[in-house]
Amino acid sequence: MSFDHFALHKRVAEGVRAAGYTHPTPIQLKAIPAVTAGRDVLGIAMTGTGKTAAFALPILQRLMDGPSGRTRALVVAPTRELAEQIHDSFRTLGRATNVRSATVYGGVGMNPQIQALRRGTEVIVACPGRLLDLMQQGHGDFRHLEVLVLDEADHMFDMGFLPDIRRLLKALPSERQSLLFSATMPDDVRHLVDETLRDPLVVEVERPPAATTVDHFLYPVEAHLKTDLLSALLKAWDARRVLVFTRTKHRAKRLAEQLERRGFFAANIQGNLSQRRRQQALDDFKNGEVHVLVATDIAARGIDVSLVSHVVNFDVPDTEEAYTHRIGRTGRAEHLGDAVTLVTAEDADMIRRIERRLGTRIERQSLQGFDYEVPAPRSMDADQRRFERGSSPNTGARAGQRGRKPAGGGRSAGANVGHGRRPPAKHERGAATSAPTDRAAPSSRRRGGRGRRTGAGASRS
Repeated sequence: MSFDHFALHKRVAEGVRAAGYTHPTPIQLKAIPAVTAGRDVLGIAMTGTGKTAAFALPILQRLMDGPSGRTRALVVAPTRELAEQIHDSFRTLGRATNVRSATVYGGVGMNPQIQALRRGTEVIVACPGRLLDLMQQGHGDFRHLEVLVLDEADHMFDMGFLPDIRRLLKALPSERQSLLFSATMPDDVRHLVDETLRDPLVVEVERPPAATTVDHFLYPVEAHLKTDLLSALLKAWDARRVLVFTRTKHRAKRLAEQLERRGFFAANIQGNLSQRRRQQALDDFKNGEVHVLVATDIAARGIDVSLVSHVVNFDVPDTEEAYTHRIGRTGRAEHLGDAVTLVTAEDADMIRRIERRLGTRIERQSLQGFDYEVPAPRSMDADQRRFERGSSPNTGARAGQRGRKPAGGGRSAGANVGHGRRPPAKHERGAATSAPTDRAAPSSRRRGGRGRRTGAGASRS
């Protein structure tokens, strides 16, 4: 079935073609007709299932008719990166329309956002904190609001936005269409559904079969050798787009700095960075100037980068859902990817839970030539001990404020080790056993002759 099935306005359909969409995803197929008909919708779907277009296309269709110069649709998202991603989707899909969109979030100047609210931009994509601040200052006229979208509601709760969301709902017109999307349904989300939606159509999309596009590997290692092993893996892969996840903001910053000192083109993206520097790091990663992006789970919300070859869990995630979200950043658009997790003995319980979620045992691996017997240093400062344990520093200053370097900048003077010739590696996959298989790191190989595309990202207006 094609998008012609939805009988979209020809200008909206032009945006669909510009985005390169050919066939609707399951959530688009189920949600678009209901949203177009004016129904409230509860969408339960993981990142990467096409949910942004599932609400953006019907909203654009609706806003083609009626007055302009009024804010008629509001999309609330938990992070700046996701807000920008949604904004880009509206710009791409609405490129042939007269519908305007703008973002509102913290970490950047208020004046452009105030101007967007004053002139009645038709679609506002906002993070709740900054939006409430501006509304309390008297900016923004939502009397004509027709559609409210709460995206990634479960992560808004994880970030403590529930009080802000409830305050926002009280300030908005009660007569509106409401759409709520969430990957999971904890009790807080269920309560919000009851408070916000009226007789909603529930659209639930099954979890995508990650195993068909992503190969999973565990690398058992002592905590003090994690950084050395990651460096060795990056050299073996010689990959140009690797996303690394850490548990805390401090670890993301420090790990990126350590990788830079070792000659890798690395940057970090985490909550202590200004929005300008977060966006710069993400842009550098997208255009290939940064090869290794180190991120926390929260900061990574909204990262939508094509052709990520490897996702590395430097720290094992806290939940099975977080693992699924992380590895969903690779193996997209029929390209294969590798999900690599560095594990210590303390991670055994969570690994068992992740394997139950996947329905299979993850293959254990070891890197040929890497010395796993190096003892932990006898003398280690308190900050280094905290880093290896995965906790934040206790320095009296906010994490990430000391010795900060511009994201994507400050390259090491030596040659970039990620640019050297790929070392010979064998990819002998044996049956999964209790002991690690002695093999080279998973490379950037692609089975079945499917080549890598060099272009990335959606076209923008």
